[in-house]
Amino acid sequence: MRFLVVDDSAVDRHFLTSLLQEMGHQVEASDSTAGILEKIANGHYSSVFLDIVMPEKDGYKLLRELRLNEQTTNQHVIFCSTKATNVEVNYGLKRAGANDYLAKPVTRIRLEQILQKI
Repeated sequence: MRFLVVDDSAVDRHFLTSLLQEMGHQVEASDSTAGILEKIANGHYSSVFLDIVMPEKDGYKLLRELRLNEQTTNQHVIFCSTKATNVEVNYGLKRAGANDYLAKPVTRIRLEQILQKI
């Protein structure tokens, strides 16, 4: 599968990218949301791993824009965040419209579970 990881944390971005690559997947990564809508519209990704807390545009806002864009409305998106309470996870899935939610710190086991759903 082919994934895009969008996370401003170099450590988190590198760790998730490395795990996915070790599992045999193609991965592109970005440290910001700048230009991401166009990248997603043209990228044909199996899923986008999206951090919620980002400096220029948070993950909630970016996901709303994805869902409102005809080219990206059906893009599979997995929030990947330290916001991990039940309230935050439910908001991300039910209100914000993410397809799944991966709480940080990411583990290989949890990542494998999420990938099985795609």
